[in-house]
Amino acid sequence: MISHPDRHEAIKLIEEAVAAGSRRAQACTELGLSLRTLQRWQHCPEDRRPTTSRPEPVNKLSPDERRQLLEVANQPEFARLPPHQIVARLADSGTWLASESTFYRVLKEAQQQHPRR
Repeated sequence: MISHPDRHEAIKLIEEAVAAGSRRAQACTELGLSLRTLQRWQHCPEDRRPTTSRPEPVNKLSPDERRQLLEVANQPEFARLPPHQIVARLADSGTWLASESTFYRVLKEAQQQHPRR
């Protein structure tokens, strides 16, 4: 993401180049921007991406599911294994709790991504 002051500086530089006789598209290209990006910045100069509300995913794990995942990961038979082996062993036994990446994410949030002996 480009910071707010850098955006204003880029807009200012492009406007100076245009005032000196350059084409707007060429000035944008020199700064590594597209013409559309410049138009968007001029229309809405502040960056609203961080403040945009994003809905919760429908497949997000519930707190009970997260707790169950941690309980399974901390069982003696799985405590020394990384998530990709836990998921594989659970799948072999016909159990599905979450994907490998979800296991990694939940363990990292619980600060248990390292061996859990």
